[in-house]
Amino acid sequence: MIMISKKPKAAFFAGNEKFIDKVYGAQRRAEVESRCDLYPYTVSEKNFSEHVDRLQDLEVIFSTWSMPHLGETEIAQLPALKAVFYAAGSVQGFARPFLKSNIRVFSAWAANAIPVAEFSLAQILLSCKGYFRNTRDCQNPAKHNHTHAHQGPGIYSNTVALIGFGMIGRKLAELLQPFQLNVLVVDPYVDEKIITDHGAKRATMEEAFETAQVVSNHLPNLPATEYMLNGALFRRMKEYATFVNTGRGKQVKEDELIEVLRERPDLTALLDVTYPEPPSPNSPFYSLPNVQLSSHIAGSIGIEVGRMADFVIEEFDLMTQGNPLRYEVTEKMLETMA
Repeated sequence: MIMISKKPKAAFFAGNEKFIDKVYGAQRRAEVESRCDLYPYTVSEKNFSEHVDRLQDLEVIFSTWSMPHLGETEIAQLPALKAVFYAAGSVQGFARPFLKSNIRVFSAWAANAIPVAEFSLAQILLSCKGYFRNTRDCQNPAKHNHTHAHQGPGIYSNTVALIGFGMIGRKLAELLQPFQLNVLVVDPYVDEKIITDHGAKRATMEEAFETAQVVSNHLPNLPATEYMLNGALFRRMKEYATFVNTGRGKQVKEDELIEVLRERPDLTALLDVTYPEPPSPNSPFYSLPNVQLSSHIAGSIGIEVGRMADFVIEEFDLMTQGNPLRYEVTEKMLETMA
């Protein structure tokens, strides 16, 4: 249990205040202020030294995208600090010095997993119907009919593979359950019971690419996953299969994916992420007819970002009430989470 004051001193930390405004807005900022003695300024790496003397009693940090990367030396200058509540996804960029200083870190990664899973669900269901290939065919008047335009096998009893089974993969598996799909999971770090409890079955990477109508990438963004998805795997994909990437572009050997897509016009790639992002102006991704690009919109956008603030405010309430916490991040978790 974290022992804090009844109305603790809190502050917003961000390198760019526009992200605080975007994620928390006036309503959620007011909710934080009603629970805390809120410091009236947003603290960044640039102005940290200007404000630190007035933050000696600071117990709680609220943040989101652009959280300052403070070292243990700076953190030691906040002697009362007990917790950081991060209203966004990955904490890899800033969390370790806080954790090493015994400051507890909480993330809204579970909130950000929801829209990614929803986006992936939509693309998977459409892919099973053959929608993306069908719409390409329907651009040609000679093919725009039931006889010549491609039709997929459909959804019921089809097979989908999820590469990576963290928070996003698990949420997606839950969303897929009503559709009576066969869900395969590739993730050697997840217990068998977690996979089966989500109505899925473990598979090897090769099995997943060979048997699934749709392969959806949800690998964590770690050095160990870079370029893990290569041409040999893409060549294994069944006829008219679809590859969905809402993970990271650097997890794919994109030159090899491009080569396979040229060889296999039956395949479709739906890429919400690429490396670099956006692709270079001369990238074949812009001209290949079996590639559909989107601009990294799977995660929280627009009105969805408020859910991330809601999650950390709810987590703060659980902490102050002495209830079990849900979204704490530990050093051990950082080894495998995005």
